[in-house]
Amino acid sequence: MIVAFSGLDGAGKSTQIEHLTQFLQEKNTKYYKFWSRIGYTPGFQYLKNILRYFLNTKLPKTGNSPQRDMAFNNPMVRKIWIVIAILDLFLFYGVWLRILHFRGYYIICDRYLLDSEIDLRINFPTENVPTWKLWKLLKIIIIKPNQNYIFTIPISESINRSKQKIEPFPDSPKILQIRLHYYREAIQNKVGENIDGLISENITNLKIINNLAKYS
Repeated sequence: MIVAFSGLDGAGKSTQIEHLTQFLQEKNTKYYKFWSRIGYTPGFQYLKNILRYFLNTKLPKTGNSPQRDMAFNNPMVRKIWIVIAILDLFLFYGVWLRILHFRGYYIICDRYLLDSEIDLRINFPTENVPTWKLWKLLKIIIIKPNQNYIFTIPISESINRSKQKIEPFPDSPKILQIRLHYYREAIQNKVGENIDGLISENITNLKIINNLAKYS
């Protein structure tokens, strides 16, 4: 089974993933937990580390910075970055996770394609990546989750929880509002099942565990 957790920061994804992994451990079930975000997948990170080594300090560091913004002002740099990032998603979503699934692993995805698509919409609005043929092909090839949960929470609560967790790169209230809009749109289009982040974590955990039984 493949379970994907998407949604706003601080909405409870990590907590529910911990509950789920503990449940699977108690059942002696082999599982694989995979965190991903476009541009930060293992393969792309490895490539960037290699480039940083050979180019010394010419590549911007991870996270928002004036140097990174300046680099992405170049349309060619943006497109190359996006293409490589998408190809890496092909490798992990279309090949690696499929191999693990074939070997009988329960796969837990901490963020999935929806989160990456929203990142692209926010960070590269002029590129309109969701209309690219490469992106559409990715959506066809990736292994589809059995359960896709989309966690939502009020913006103010997301900000408070991010402060408590000391998030290194928190979104601004404006960006959080845009993200929430896209997540709600995805829920309306039945991309995933909405989980209210304000509901008791025990109730949410019970719901997720009960849903697992449908695929056992």
